[in-house]
Amino acid sequence: MSDTKQKNNACSLSELFKSKPDHIRLLLVDDEKGFADILSKRLSKRNFEVTTALSGAEALQALRKADFDIAVLDLKMEDMDGIEVLKIFKKMCPSMEIIMLTGHGSEQAAREGLSIGAFAYLTKPCDLDDLINMIRQALKRGDGSNG
Repeated sequence: MSDTKQKNNACSLSELFKSKPDHIRLLLVDDEKGFADILSKRLSKRNFEVTTALSGAEALQALRKADFDIAVLDLKMEDMDGIEVLKIFKKMCPSMEIIMLTGHGSEQAAREGLSIGAFAYLTKPCDLDDLINMIRQALKRGDGSNG
């Protein structure tokens, strides 16, 4: 069993989404530990299985070790630019949907992310229900894609 074949199978979320729509594996990437901890706890209470990465490098390591249905990615991080992380994510797992979080007036970078293949972006701080609705929309799109 090759790593590529295994990863491609893992990135296909149609079976998971149909069988367990309320148990979604989410990779949360944000270098603001306090924000990441709070958002992770709030998402976990809503039946998301959250893995938190506090840097771009940690996020790439997490994606190599585990399979995720979706990623929520901060665009402004100290170690790696969020756009660069997005590009690598799309190469590693093209069918995984990605929602970007932006703050600090970085909406131009968010628009660039959309052109690279991100599903959408939200401005921080974001409403939890808005984020969850966006995650569900992204997963529905990802489920129907040829990815």
